[in-house]
Amino acid sequence: MAKLVFLKEDVYENFVKQHPKSHFLQSYAWGEFAKVKKHLTPYYLGLIDDNKNILGTALLLQKHLPMNYCYFYCPRGYVINYEDENLVTEMTKKIVQFAKSKKAIFIKIDPDLIYKDYNYLEKEQTLPYDTNKIFELLKKLGYKHQGFTKNFETMQPRYTFRIDLTQSLEEIQNHFSKTTKQRIAKAKKLDTYVEIGTEKDLKEFYHLMTLTETRKDFVSYNEDYYQTLYDIFNGSENGKATLFLGKVDIDRTIKKIKENLKNVNNQISILPIDNLSKSAKNKLNELTKQKENYNKEIKKFEDYKKEYGNNLTLSAHMIIEYADKAWVLYAGNHNILTETYVNYYTYEEHIKYCKEKGIKIYDQFGTIGDLSKDNPRYGLHEFKKKFGGNYIEFLGEFDYITNKPMYFIFTKLVPLYRKIIRNKSKKEIENEVKKNQ
Repeated sequence: MAKLVFLKEDVYENFVKQHPKSHFLQSYAWGEFAKVKKHLTPYYLGLIDDNKNILGTALLLQKHLPMNYCYFYCPRGYVINYEDENLVTEMTKKIVQFAKSKKAIFIKIDPDLIYKDYNYLEKEQTLPYDTNKIFELLKKLGYKHQGFTKNFETMQPRYTFRIDLTQSLEEIQNHFSKTTKQRIAKAKKLDTYVEIGTEKDLKEFYHLMTLTETRKDFVSYNEDYYQTLYDIFNGSENGKATLFLGKVDIDRTIKKIKENLKNVNNQISILPIDNLSKSAKNKLNELTKQKENYNKEIKKFEDYKKEYGNNLTLSAHMIIEYADKAWVLYAGNHNILTETYVNYYTYEEHIKYCKEKGIKIYDQFGTIGDLSKDNPRYGLHEFKKKFGGNYIEFLGEFDYITNKPMYFIFTKLVPLYRKIIRNKSKKEIENEVKKNQ
């Protein structure tokens, strides 16, 4: 008879990392991070058979509520074979028993199960499992689906772009959009460069994250949040957080432009002065335009150097590596020198880095399902799409309710009360302003 037991870190990690559905959100390191920064209590649980073989695992994060109540969140779901109905049933039964023993109101899961998968040509791909069958099984077992949401309403993104890194690098790069290829080429032409950062670069990373948040009108986390995440994952043998820094050395860029200008001048000098043919005239016009553009660029970058200094970090991305997968978790970008396209180049470099390390799946960690052009996140979607990954839609969130009255209070009445309080406060402020006008 299967039992649910607490697992030590090495035993837990050995199982999760070898499983095809492994995810950094199911890692021991993520549980420890959630404990420190999100004030959640992690439980590393395993379902074992009579011979003590592990059949599946679950990272349960306990959120403590008033009156000793709580709820559990299992990020990216249980690490099990969801096609095995008996196994899913048994895991559910044991997890529910555990949750009830802790006075839980509900258990939330959002399995790493793909609902729809479209390749870079927007052609739907055949899935290796029957998602609809799994969906019906979960509902039959008592899980309540939280809907096919289209934006970022859920705990984790319901949509993402994933690149299959088992392809050759040439194939991967061929799937980049034409614009992306041109912009990466431009970044290289300006002799920008990408470095792997260290802990000392976290301040610069945080600075760029704050600039991005201000520009995109959203608020993320404080500096200590990123520091703790970096420390915990790099202090673990079972995961890694890596910083990639896209930089420009303006002197170096100017030198490169001057080399290009010299090459253009050399080409002009060998053209005959008199009796130019039509093709030679066209060539001269083209080279003259290039010369003008290079001179303008030299002047522009000289002005940039006066205003901003010589060495600038324009992009800073944090990648989380776990098992055979990697996620672009955070990306911060400066709002100056955007014409260098260092951001695009930085993406290409960490794709190459992951490929060289033998990572199989590269996940851009989040996009939208509502593709209307007035969606504030539409630009983000279009940017990520340009790197040619598969457009993935996950099955979504499920709640298993273990206390129906309290679940109703927690999910319906409490949000309604908070909304009333917010509206009341807003009205009071508006009245106060009117009174003082």
